[in-house]
Amino acid sequence: MKTLVPLTASIICSVLTLHSAETTEVTKALAVLHPTAGQQCHGVVRFTQDAESVKVVADLEGLTPGQKHAFHIHQYGDCSAPDGMSAGGHYNPEGHQHGLPDGENRHAGDLGNVQADEQGKAHYEITVTNVSIMGPKNPIIGRGVIVHAKVDDGSQPVGNAGGRIACGVIGVANPK
Repeated sequence: MKTLVPLTASIICSVLTLHSAETTEVTKALAVLHPTAGQQCHGVVRFTQDAESVKVVADLEGLTPGQKHAFHIHQYGDCSAPDGMSAGGHYNPEGHQHGLPDGENRHAGDLGNVQADEQGKAHYEITVTNVSIMGPKNPIIGRGVIVHAKVDDGSQPVGNAGGRIACGVIGVANPK
């Protein structure tokens, strides 16, 4: 019995320590994008929570040189289909109409367009307030990120953005 009490106390302390480590607020996430079948687009998208906003920073390559490409968070973190269709539609938990980032009421996943340079590379930054990484406001962990073949023109229902040329899943980033 004397051995059981310290062992039980040690197990309880370990579980509490593990639980507190797992419940630490997640403020950084990332998605590594891979090309869909027949495409070349790839890159990394980083998400940083800052109070009520999320900063999104994308670095992409393999885009059509000089062209804009639609950039969205999609409903599912599933890139298993060769064409990226397994990621579902735009992430839209509030049931809004599609729109561009300057519109107040839009899909939570509507991030606008990235502009490729003449080498087919793009660096894009946007700060949004209609999502959170893991908070109560439209959490994005486990969702998909899609880059489309064409520009998002803001039209209904999804911006006439064309096929999916890259897909990635948003996961918890290493906080370092």
